[in-house]
Amino acid sequence: MPKVKDKKSNNHKKKSKAEAGNKKLRFYETWAFIIFFCLILPMSFRSLFYAPFHIPSGSMKPTLLIGDFIFVAKGAYGYSRYSFPLGIDLFSGRINAKQPKRGDIIVFRPPPTPGTDFIKRLIGLPGDSIQIIEGELYINNKKVERKRIEDFVEDEPNGSVQRYKQYIETLPNGVSYRVLDDISDNPLDNTPAFFVPNRHYFFMGDNRDHSADSRTTTVGLVPEQNLIGRTEIIFFSVSDSLWKFWNWFSTMRGERFWIKPDAGIK
Repeated sequence: MPKVKDKKSNNHKKKSKAEAGNKKLRFYETWAFIIFFCLILPMSFRSLFYAPFHIPSGSMKPTLLIGDFIFVAKGAYGYSRYSFPLGIDLFSGRINAKQPKRGDIIVFRPPPTPGTDFIKRLIGLPGDSIQIIEGELYINNKKVERKRIEDFVEDEPNGSVQRYKQYIETLPNGVSYRVLDDISDNPLDNTPAFFVPNRHYFFMGDNRDHSADSRTTTVGLVPEQNLIGRTEIIFFSVSDSLWKFWNWFSTMRGERFWIKPDAGIK
């Protein structure tokens, strides 16, 4: 017996498909939501509020170690083109600019290589004269107080132990921090006087003999608009390579979790 097609049933199916196709999607079901939630929202938070950074070099030892992860406050000094991903040239200068404080640890872009993030300590403000004489820091012709403390001891990956001369340096505004200075004949220990012009800043690494900073042409004097943000906290730290995540549990520095970089310095 031949089968009889149920036209009513077929029409109902077609109608159901049409209704499904015409159903208005909720916002969270759309591609716009996915783009907003996965791209725009994280990028906006990273650009406007806090951004994570990884410390890849030893120029800020002993304050920041290789393998430290830090949060940087992006709005601490206002916003510039470098506050945003890829440094897109949306505007010049800074919006809601705020003066940084001497002694702040700041992420910035040096003028010679504006595509690279650097992190150093702010030493010189606009109008200052900065000079290093026999390894000691002078600001406006006055020697900055420096006190020798115990050596900084560090275990090397090859199993050896390195010792560095360590000091506590105190800036004119009372900010104190530790510095390393272990090479007596380093060319950077004796410099000409650097005059810091308006809307520019002078930076130095705490590891004085192993830091490319404003004493060198690699960095030079940093314009106000090249500041990215202020270092707020160390939230994670590992002594091994960042990419060897399988070793993180055995190489984590638990004592460096969620601490301020200069905590406990007196």
